[in-house]
Amino acid sequence: MQATTHETLARRVRGTVLDGQDPQAAAEVAAFNRAVTHHPAVVVAARDADDVAEAVRYAAAQGLPVAVQATGHGASRPVDAGLLVTTRAMQGVHIDPVARRARVEAGVRWRSVIDAAAPHGLAPLSGSSSGVGVVGYTTGGGMGHLARRHGFAADLVRSVDLVTADGARRTVSPDSDPDLFWAVRGGQSAFGLVTALEFDLVPVPEFAGGAMIFRADDAPRVLHAWSAWAPTLPEEVTTSVAILRLPAVPEVPAPLRGVVSLAVRFSHHGPAERVAGLVAPMRRVATPVLDSIGPMPYAAVDAIHMDPTDPMPAVARGGLLGSLPEAAVETLLTVAGPGVDVPLAVVELRLMGGALGRPAPVPNAVAGREGAFSVSVVAPAPPPLAEVASALAGGVVEALAPWSTGTTLVNFGGDRSTLARAWAPDVLARLRAVKAAVDPGDVFGGPLGTPDAVPAAVSPLVPAGAR
Repeated sequence: MQATTHETLARRVRGTVLDGQDPQAAAEVAAFNRAVTHHPAVVVAARDADDVAEAVRYAAAQGLPVAVQATGHGASRPVDAGLLVTTRAMQGVHIDPVARRARVEAGVRWRSVIDAAAPHGLAPLSGSSSGVGVVGYTTGGGMGHLARRHGFAADLVRSVDLVTADGARRTVSPDSDPDLFWAVRGGQSAFGLVTALEFDLVPVPEFAGGAMIFRADDAPRVLHAWSAWAPTLPEEVTTSVAILRLPAVPEVPAPLRGVVSLAVRFSHHGPAERVAGLVAPMRRVATPVLDSIGPMPYAAVDAIHMDPTDPMPAVARGGLLGSLPEAAVETLLTVAGPGVDVPLAVVELRLMGGALGRPAPVPNAVAGREGAFSVSVVAPAPPPLAEVASALAGGVVEALAPWSTGTTLVNFGGDRSTLARAWAPDVLARLRAVKAAVDPGDVFGGPLGTPDAVPAAVSPLVPAGAR
């Protein structure tokens, strides 16, 4: 390690401490979202929870704000000062097949949990990409392919290990600290740095999934048909539809390269013999150029969305819709349909409802239960085009405002300056009260804003998040 101006901290941790100007720092803090480049004053590559605690105590002594990053999928603003803790080295995973429970450390990605749970016939409530980090995804809510049957990933959390602003290591649960346990499950990293999560797994004896890809000419009638079909589906089904504009590169499946297409994604947690009947109405609307829907092990779940696995620059914007009438579909087609020349990689609608619309068994602060559909927009954002991409993505969400709930999913909101709008006013007020109690100096920033601040005043520090 190069000599650092933070030698005291370096002697106290097992991991690596880097000055922000150290050439090695750039690689350590690189986010999956390459549209964001961090320039912290000091970096702590933590190896365990004790390292995280030492880093927080050091930051408090030096008057430095603190941020955390595992994979950087959810990075939306740069960390340009303060101390950034990276948790990628914290890779512990333990599966208890009898209790149907997992315990994972802060740097773990969903792929590790899926693979460890699969031999026991169990699965986590992971999302569309197994490359995403468990902690950021879960503390933001977490809506995946089993969500309409089992709820948000945060709903199954049993306990949270975290370091609070005073540098103390704490394990919070419904019994030990119900207010903080409520807040951290949905409020992301505003309350402390999570070092481990313990959560329930679900049995998945049978699973089916895949996607139907339709040509641009068929997209309008398929999208209208999906909007009518999706709400009729049982809770065992999770589905989304996406207008895709993907590049002509080998990593993209041939039918999607360099053209506008529409993908209907589908997953079913139940007997395989039911799948054909459930999907039949959409197969009658038009002939797909690709149809991969069928039985699969849950471990192959990445094949449904086919999310990119290589880092890329992008901006994302999102919202929630209370309904999706024909007028809303027509509006979406007008601003982002195949006939519109816009550089938007993905414009997606996801069906919500089912367990997503019910309170968690142990109440939490997860935003979004009021939504009937979520909308999310992803636009490529190389540095010269970042502002344009942001405006275009936000414009699609704004066009659907007549049907909006006025709230959003934290993990899909994208713009940290507006995430305080994710929660209903009473939930936001309670989150701010918990924040004031455990982090009165706002060491960790976060998406909550302050009661007297406009959204632009939200701290620029980012969570460990991901979708």
